[in-house]
Amino acid sequence: MQAFTKLDARAAPLPLANIDTDQIIPKQFLKTVEREGLSKGLFYDFRFDEAGKEKADFVLNRPEYKGAGVLVTGDNFGCGSSREHAPWALMDFGIQAVIATSFADIFYNNCFQNGLLPVVLKADEVQALMDEAKGGNHLVTVDLEAQKVVSPSGKTFTFQIDPTRKAKMLQGLDAIGETLQAAVDIDVFESKRALAQPWLEDA
Repeated sequence: MQAFTKLDARAAPLPLANIDTDQIIPKQFLKTVEREGLSKGLFYDFRFDEAGKEKADFVLNRPEYKGAGVLVTGDNFGCGSSREHAPWALMDFGIQAVIATSFADIFYNNCFQNGLLPVVLKADEVQALMDEAKGGNHLVTVDLEAQKVVSPSGKTFTFQIDPTRKAKMLQGLDAIGETLQAAVDIDVFESKRALAQPWLEDA
């Protein structure tokens, strides 16, 4: 997993509440366990019409938001089913951080396991970011170490995050990476067990 420290990127405003995981990545794109290529299905029903053509008015299709790395959105983002493909699709599209007033619990947890930073801000702060992102300057800074978001005009908003999750994100550690940090101790334990209980090796 790639470490997240500080991100300077375009912010795309998506002022909708209760966006569920089926809207983030519809079920027809869940036939793979590969993380690459899922961007084509991200917000598919928002991005494309029935003929498969891009909807010009959807924010991520508009030229000024192409390459956006931050999504600023509404309350309860990521609700619905617990599909891990949702953060995968966002990251494959280039989104590295999502800012909202709240997230669905399972989606929130999945974000940290995959290196996507979910940032919770107050409603007025999210609204301020959305308003600025709709203007001519879309560049924001998301600083995980300092736990702050800097708006295009320079306004600073601080956010809270669990210290353990923060440390893992800064180091780029998912569950497997965290386990591998104890690889030496695990090897020593297994060697000692093999000597003390050799019959278990044949089980």
